Amino acid sequence: MVSDKKIKASIPNVLKQVSIPKLKKHNGKVRDTFILEDKRIIITTDRQSAFDRVLGHIPYKGAVLNQLAYFWFQKTADIIPNHIIDLPDPNILVAKTAEVVPIEMVVRGYITGVTDTSIWGSYERGERMIYGIKFPDGLKKNQKLPTPVITPTTKADSGHDERLTEREILDQEIVSPKIWKEMKTAALALFERGQAIANKAGVILADTKYEFGLIDGKLVVIDEVHTPDSSRYWVKETYPERFKKGLEPQSYDKEVLRMWFKEQGYKGEGKPPVMPDEFVIKMSKLYQEIYEKITGKKFEGYDYPAEERIISNVKNLL
Repeated sequence: MVSDKKIKASIPNVLKQVSIPKLKKHNGKVRDTFILEDKRIIITTDRQSAFDRVLGHIPYKGAVLNQLAYFWFQKTADIIPNHIIDLPDPNILVAKTAEVVPIEMVVRGYITGVTDTSIWGSYERGERMIYGIKFPDGLKKNQKLPTPVITPTTKADSGHDERLTEREILDQEIVSPKIWKEMKTAALALFERGQAIANKAGVILADTKYEFGLIDGKLVVIDEVHTPDSSRYWVKETYPERFKKGLEPQSYDKEVLRMWFKEQGYKGEGKPPVMPDEFVIKMSKLYQEIYEKITGKKFEGYDYPAEERIISNVKNLL
């Protein structure tokens, strides 16, 4: 893990974006994607997003997300094919071009969350039929569900996630019944594998998000798998006691950041507060720690700025 001193020194030089002349570029919240004919060069930056907004930058975050996603793609390739080709740099993933399925498959093993699309927010307001799924009375926040549930969302024109039910997906013919069945089967199998590997690392995979695409008509998993940006990771050892006392679980994920912004009174509207250096360091170490726990490998830091190294490696690919 990188030292506090080195993380702090890196803050002014974090990887905010990358530009490659003459290449078509798509800017996501966190990733810069350069589009070639049959493949994509995906660069994971240090941008930190939450509440559908970019809220700042965390040193080494991009490298953690990229390398951890690659780890999980390899660990789940027997369940469903994925779009990866190579990992030529800590921040670069080369992937096959896929036709994106416009549905995010959110699998939840626990009832939790602070956002509008979370099931806990709806449940707390008295709803019991959520995402077309009937939930029993008497559940507490962060409680384990009897079985994992799929709560799909799609991207609306506003860019915000919008809830979907299985009936809406089929009635609107967003995907065929065959592909939808394959997506459900794959999502639950991926989640089961993720929970098993996380459990061995002393971590609970509480929920996560999967995105799928089609390559030559066949379903593949794309984007990222089981990263701390797309998943909730809780400390297994302390969860039972903290749940019993009504305390929030100890987290190794973006929920720590969401909670900090919420404590500052920010929920996605207006100008976000600036994260102090101490909190940025905390988040950087949190990301590095979950990488080390899950993979069993030491996170290898590097010197900032990183743009020159990344651009050189992209040009080598071309």
